Amino acid sequence: MNDESHPEDMADEEQDWPSNYFNYFTEVEEHFTRARGTGLFLLSPLDWALIESWKNAGVPLEAILRGIDAAFDKWRSRKTRTQMVNSLAFCAQAVMSEAEEMAGTAENRSKRQSASAPFPVEAMKSYLHQNLRTLSAARGFEEIAAGLERLLAEADVLYGDLEQMEQRLTALEDRMIAIARAHQTDEVIFHARRDLDQQLKPYRGKMTAPQVAMLEKQYLERRLLEDTGLPRLSLFYLG
Repeated sequence: MNDESHPEDMADEEQDWPSNYFNYFTEVEEHFTRARGTGLFLLSPLDWALIESWKNAGVPLEAILRGIDAAFDKWRSRKTRTQMVNSLAFCAQAVMSEAEEMAGTAENRSKRQSASAPFPVEAMKSYLHQNLRTLSAARGFEEIAAGLERLLAEADVLYGDLEQMEQRLTALEDRMIAIARAHQTDEVIFHARRDLDQQLKPYRGKMTAPQVAMLEKQYLERRLLEDTGLPRLSLFYLG
């Protein structure tokens, strides 16, 4: 295919791990669009939830990019193509196959541990400030806002350990989601699940039960935060 990967490209990609890691969503979106080869293409809410499920499962970015390429190579090799690839979910099996091959290598771990920050500390502080303002204006999330304020006060120190910062932000986000979910009405939950089922139906057979369960969780959480106007706290959304 035109977007062929070469060993030296993979090496450069691994050396650029910090930048790629925190631009995980953008990298996947752009790579899928290029592989699809039809110019402008917008990912669906289901696609974004799938990327997030991969991120939370620790799927390396490189595995996703390779999986996308493998899925499209297979699709292009078909003698008959009945329809275009309109969802990232089409690549789910290939992505997980690539992830299994790369899982747990010492090389990947060492690269992550030696990675430097891909953004200045002031950008991170600005991001935390913005989220703190949003949470401070939301009723019922005072505890989450206080936790975020404490992290902001430690930002200069935690900037040297972004893995710890990400873990603490993720813990805060999990608590924030739990609070928001407790205030959802049955009607809102029903509509969200109905929309999810409609989007996911064509792809259920391409995923394992645990993959489907994780995707459903991420989709519903993303939908919940969008409906309530609450921010994502993870550094993956810094940009």
